[in-house]
Amino acid sequence: MNQIDPSMSLASPRAHYTLNAQQKIGAALSAIGLLVLLVAFLNIRLPNTTLFLWLSMLGIGVGTIIFASGSYLNLPEGIKNNGVWLRSFTNKGLWAWVSGIVITGFYVLLYWYPQYLGLNGEGDNGGMIALFDPLSRFLSGNPASQWFMYGTLYTVLIFFMGIKFIWKYRHNRYQILRTISVMFFQTGFAFIIPELLARLNGDWPYNDFKNMWPLNYYFFDGYRIEGYTASSFGLFMLIFGVAMIFLISPALTYFYGKRWYCSWVCGCGGLAETAGDPFRQLSDKSLKAWQVERWLIHAVLAFSVIMTVGVIYGYLHNHPDGYWVTKEVFMGMVFVLLAGLGLVLWFRPNYVKSLSKQTKYIISGILGAIVLFTILAYVTGNSNVFFIGNYQLRSWYGFFIGAAFSGVVGVGFYPLMGSRVWCRFGCPMAAILGIQQRFFSRFRITTNGSQCISCGNCSTYCEMGIDVRSYAQKGQDIVRASCVGCGICAAVCPRGVLRLENGSTDISTRTTDLRAIHVTAEEIKLEM
Repeated sequence: MNQIDPSMSLASPRAHYTLNAQQKIGAALSAIGLLVLLVAFLNIRLPNTTLFLWLSMLGIGVGTIIFASGSYLNLPEGIKNNGVWLRSFTNKGLWAWVSGIVITGFYVLLYWYPQYLGLNGEGDNGGMIALFDPLSRFLSGNPASQWFMYGTLYTVLIFFMGIKFIWKYRHNRYQILRTISVMFFQTGFAFIIPELLARLNGDWPYNDFKNMWPLNYYFFDGYRIEGYTASSFGLFMLIFGVAMIFLISPALTYFYGKRWYCSWVCGCGGLAETAGDPFRQLSDKSLKAWQVERWLIHAVLAFSVIMTVGVIYGYLHNHPDGYWVTKEVFMGMVFVLLAGLGLVLWFRPNYVKSLSKQTKYIISGILGAIVLFTILAYVTGNSNVFFIGNYQLRSWYGFFIGAAFSGVVGVGFYPLMGSRVWCRFGCPMAAILGIQQRFFSRFRITTNGSQCISCGNCSTYCEMGIDVRSYAQKGQDIVRASCVGCGICAAVCPRGVLRLENGSTDISTRTTDLRAIHVTAEEIKLEM
C-alpha cells in the first residue's frame, strides 16, 4: 500500500523527494563507508586497515546499489529525470556548492599536498592513504601512493555508479552495453592490470595501458622512452602507443566516431557518465559557451603539440646516436605533417568550410611559428626548440592542463558546470578525435524531424552542450566534433526521433556552417 502524502496539493511537490525505506538504508550504508574515510583522513589509526578498507568500499558500493534499486527498480522502465531541476543537489543549490567545494578541495590535496592525505615517502603512510596500503601490497607489492588511493576510489565509483546507471537506463540496450564497457576497461585495463604489471616488471613506464598521446601527455618523456626501449615488451608498448595515435585510433574513429573512446573506454568519460549523470543537464547550451569551447579545447591541443615537439626535439638533440629517429628525421616528419595540414587548410575549402578567415590566419600562424622556431633551434644548435626549457613547457602543461584543468576543475565542478567540463573544454584527445569525427568519420546521429514534438529533453540532457533539438526540428543529421556519442539524447527522447548510426562520409554535408544552425533560446526570443 502506498504511503499517503499529507500535502493538500493535487500535484504534490514532495512526491518525488521523499525517501523510501530502501533509499534510507542505502544512504545510511554509504554514509558509514564515507565516515570510515573521514576517520582515516583525520589520521585516527584504525586497528585493522584491511577490515576497515573493505567496510568503507563495500559500504559505499552496497549502499549505492540499495539506494539505486529503491530509486529505479520499483518503477517501470523509461526516462527517470523527474524533478531534477528542483533538487538542491542537481540544480546548483546549497548541496551542489558544498559537494563542489569538497571535491575540489580533495583534488587540490591529491595533486599538490598529498602529505595531508597521509603520504609518507620515507616511512609508513598515515591518514587516508594508509587505509589502502593492504590492497596496494596485495596487487603490486608496493605501499599505496595517493594515485593508488585515487584509482581505487575512482574504480569503485565507476563500478557501483555504473550499476545505478544501468538500472536507470535499463530501457535502452545501448546504454547498458556501453556502461558495462567503461566498467570493464576501468576495472581491468586502468586499475588491476597496471598494478599486476608493476609487480612483475617493477617501476617501468609501460605498466600503464592508458597509453595514447596526447591524453597521456608524458608518453614521450625521456625516461619513458628509455624505459620502453629497455626490453622487448617495452618496445612493443612504444610501437603500440604510436600505432594508437596514427593508425588504430583514426581507423576506429572512422567507423564508430569518437564514441569508441570517449563513451566506451575512457575513464574520464566513464566517471562523467556514471557518477556525473545527475549533473548532465547543467552543461551550458548557449552560443557563447560553444564559441569558448571551440577556442579553448583547440588551444589546449595546440599547447600539447608544441610541448611535445619541444620535449622530443630536446631529447633527440641530447641523444644524437641513441635512436634511428634523429632530430633531423623528426623535424622532417613534423614539417611534412604541418605542410599537409596547411595544404588542407587553404586548398581544400570543403574540409574547413565553417572556419572563418581569421581562424585560418591564426592556425597558419601557429603552424608557421612551429616551423620557424624549429629551424632556428637547429641552426643555432639550441636544444630548446622554442627557446624555452622543453621540460619547463612540460611542467606548465602538467600543472595547468594535466592537474588543474583535468582534475580540479574537470571533476570538482561536476555539481556546478555539468559532468563533461574537461571533455568539452580541455581534453586534447577529445579535440583530435573530434576533428577526425567531423571530417571523415561515418558516425552521425540521424533525426526524424516529422516526429519531433520539441519537448527539449535531448538538448537538456546533452552533457556536451549541443542544442540537439534545433537539429531535430530541421530534420538534419547531427555531425558535431564535440559529440561523444553517449546516446543519452536518443535514450530520453519520448518519440524515437534520434538514432545513432554509421552513414555517409560526404564532406559537403559535414561542414555546414554550424553558426547558422546553433540557435539558442535567447536568439529565438529576440526573433519573436
